[in-house]
Amino acid sequence: MINKKSRNSMRKKRHLRARKTLVGTPLRPRFNVYRSNKNIYAQLIDDVNGVTLASASTLEKETEQDNKSNKEGAKFVGENLAKRALDKDIKNVVFDRSGYRYHGRIKALAQAARDAGLEF
Repeated sequence: MINKKSRNSMRKKRHLRARKTLVGTPLRPRFNVYRSNKNIYAQLIDDVNGVTLASASTLEKETEQDNKSNKEGAKFVGENLAKRALDKDIKNVVFDRSGYRYHGRIKALAQAARDAGLEF
């Protein structure tokens, strides 16, 4: 009998494969994205020192209740994280999509961050 692997376990494998080459530095941190069914989270990580430099999610108080799990919520998170990064003089980042396809909410978050001033 053929057993189908779960999508999340396959995503985790893709993420580990990508993480072999993606490294965040203090000058160019890793822009990590996590997507759940109800929310979306993003953070800038310095892998050299093991520190999170900035983070944003749809769980923050400024988020409207209706906007959490759709593209508008993702745009909000991307803009927020870009503002926080620019406040800390971080302009260049390495985008880590965590094994998700560059489509839908992930794409909306990345485009909003680019439009707000981040370069990747």
